[in-house]
Amino acid sequence: MPLDENTPLNSLGFAKPPAETRVVVAMSGGVDSSVVAAQLAAEGYDVVGVTLQLYDHGAALAKKGACCAGRDIHDARRVAEEVGFPHYVLDYESVFRDAVIDEFADSYLAGATPVPCIRCNERVKFRDLLETARDLDADCMATGHYIQRRVGAQGPELHCAADAGRDQSYFLFSTTPEQLAYLRFPLGHLGSKAETRALAARHGLRVADKPDSQDICFVPDGNYAGVIEKLRPGAAEPGEIVHADGRVLGTHNGVIHYTIGQRRGLGIGGLEEPLYVVRLDVDSHRVIVGPKDMLATRTVPVREINWLGDTPLTSRSEWHVSVKLRSTRPPREAVLRPLSETGAEVELLTPEEGVSPGQACVVYETGGTRVLGGGWIWRGY
Repeated sequence: MPLDENTPLNSLGFAKPPAETRVVVAMSGGVDSSVVAAQLAAEGYDVVGVTLQLYDHGAALAKKGACCAGRDIHDARRVAEEVGFPHYVLDYESVFRDAVIDEFADSYLAGATPVPCIRCNERVKFRDLLETARDLDADCMATGHYIQRRVGAQGPELHCAADAGRDQSYFLFSTTPEQLAYLRFPLGHLGSKAETRALAARHGLRVADKPDSQDICFVPDGNYAGVIEKLRPGAAEPGEIVHADGRVLGTHNGVIHYTIGQRRGLGIGGLEEPLYVVRLDVDSHRVIVGPKDMLATRTVPVREINWLGDTPLTSRSEWHVSVKLRSTRPPREAVLRPLSETGAEVELLTPEEGVSPGQACVVYETGGTRVLGGGWIWRGY
């Protein structure tokens, strides 16, 4: 009996046997991508593992909490050897510096709070690495991200992971429809990280108990300001810490040491009221502080929007949606008003604190799991 045209013959959605389906797996050396590679190989797919060397990993060697370091490259290679599929390490250091690290440094110096992991997915993993996968004649590329790809009436859709605690949709909003057609996320349906580790143990992977990465890969010790000072020597100029009412409260050693919403470590103790960083004035090298209520924001301007909805962003005058303004915060109801095909104003129904330029604004369908797109917050009010 012939198959219905919508019925996939294999788990990756291709109407051919797994052995005839080549899949490139982006391997970071962690447990997630290792499980993806091992599971697909066990299902009989023609698996090719690829690991990117993104920066000089010597300084981060064997440090916990960072991805893509030397130890991780070694772990990815070992998984490939033990499971039995080819593995390649590609030197992307110059690409990564040009596409991610330089912008990270410049954004911090401009008073923004960048999210380099999003830029890495957008400009390196889902662009250059994806093209490498095509060059290897792969049918698709798979990653260990916790997010779901579903095929809807208009084509592939991006949805939150089944495990809300592991969901990585905030970091993948810039995935284009063309990329989504080629990508696969085999872990998105799992209910917990424990399930992933159990799969790793079942496949006999030594990385089954490996700790998750926590920090930005090129900042393995979490000291962002230290990295900025190395990348842009002399860029951190001292200045004043000023209350919103104009009082000078102290001095600082560089705006790069502060972020919007910060309370601790301001160096202005002895005051009766708790104060927060409410604005960074880069031109005058001033850190503006004020009471918590000054952090509340209802209107958020967004640009560089990547839209994944079934109809164009500008097909409506306003969209009733949910948005996330930080990866660690739950979605908030909002009204999205398009200003152009890539720009919009977001009105939050309830104010959000600590909204910072450089962060992402990710848009979801209200009450659902679908990611409708997102963009970059470009200035504060």
